[in-house]
Amino acid sequence: MTAPAPGNDFGAARPGPIRLRRIAPAEVGRARQGAVPPEIIAPTLEIIAAVREGGEAALRRYAERWDGLAPGDPLVRTPEELRAALESLPREDRGVLERTARRIEHFARAQLASVAPVEVAVEGGRAGDEIVPVRVAGCYAPGGRFPLPSSVLMTAVTARVAGVKEVWVASPRPSRAVMAAAAVAGAAGLGGVGGVQAVAGLAFGTGPLPRCDVVVGPGNQWVTAAKLLLSGIVGIDLLAGPSELAILSDEYGNPALIAADLLAQAEHDPLALPVLVTTSSGLVERVETELERQLADLPTAPTAIRAIANGFAVVAPEDEALRCCELLAPEHLQLHGGSVREWRPRLSRYGAIFLGESAAEVLGDYGAGPNHTLPTGGTARFTGGLSVHAFLRRPSWLAIADGPGAHRLARDCAALARMEGLEAHARAAEMRVTG
Repeated sequence: MTAPAPGNDFGAARPGPIRLRRIAPAEVGRARQGAVPPEIIAPTLEIIAAVREGGEAALRRYAERWDGLAPGDPLVRTPEELRAALESLPREDRGVLERTARRIEHFARAQLASVAPVEVAVEGGRAGDEIVPVRVAGCYAPGGRFPLPSSVLMTAVTARVAGVKEVWVASPRPSRAVMAAAAVAGAAGLGGVGGVQAVAGLAFGTGPLPRCDVVVGPGNQWVTAAKLLLSGIVGIDLLAGPSELAILSDEYGNPALIAADLLAQAEHDPLALPVLVTTSSGLVERVETELERQLADLPTAPTAIRAIANGFAVVAPEDEALRCCELLAPEHLQLHGGSVREWRPRLSRYGAIFLGESAAEVLGDYGAGPNHTLPTGGTARFTGGLSVHAFLRRPSWLAIADGPGAHRLARDCAALARMEGLEAHARAAEMRVTG
């Protein structure tokens, strides 16, 4: 299910000057939204069940209702169609996609090079593990308010670098740029479906969509809920819902740049979370003035204004300001002002961090190299962004040779099994003892 687009008349009815909602540091925890609102769990389960039971017919019904699929149109765009879309792009646009893909690939290959199998001596033999990519990956790219070819590249290029042989993309109402990005990434096909139904279709294997081993990618709250609820059936990367940005700054932050960075995230979705944490109350006021000025001619102002109302500002002394950022565990954390070097080692809870006013968050969004599929809803407390690791498995192996070490191991295993009351386990271990 995709959320309905906001109306376009909100900006005209703007209720006075733009103001960031002030909250006290003690309120930050309560102001933090979870990754999935409880009220959408039940309807998400209904859609998942319908796709599981109804198969392609149900998937098509939802795609025609919410994803702009015309009756009779194919659910899947073929590699030939994706390549044709790429070839039809202006040279400048094609160059942007290909250069961005190369930057993402460069970073992902460095990640892959950091992963190695292990092998170690154990009593009686040797043990280790292997690095094995999954066979089929599904990559979701949002397509509701804005088509996001960048998300296609971030997910599908990373999957291919990890060694996945069959990479599929799903995106509702795919634009020519989205299809071209899928071609650049080497996708096996693109399903023109979105929301819960797309995640379910990839998880179960529905109609022309294959059953995927993992489903990755960002999306709205419905997509995030579907990934959460299907995570026992298909592997997922993380919960990457509506965009979040926390900016931490002292009094030396540039208000124009801070406002621009907040608006860059706010225009994604009315449910986006733009936050300013600062040691200076005067900076908040200067940023508000800049927000007002920059919103005046921003085409996406109706969405951005709603998101600004969803966000807030916190003014606190330095130590408390840093604690607020750690408590938020935001998707993106950007450091402005004169204290970036001192603050950096004191912060660890974020999906991605951007150091200084030159490292604009949008440079991460659009392909400097690190992935823009990042944890939201506070889940950065325990996970990082999408990487090659999401597509890799580490199955282990064990080889035991007959000898004194193996006999000691077998006897200990049998004793431990009997502590647990599992006699068949104990006997199976003892049968390996030959002396």
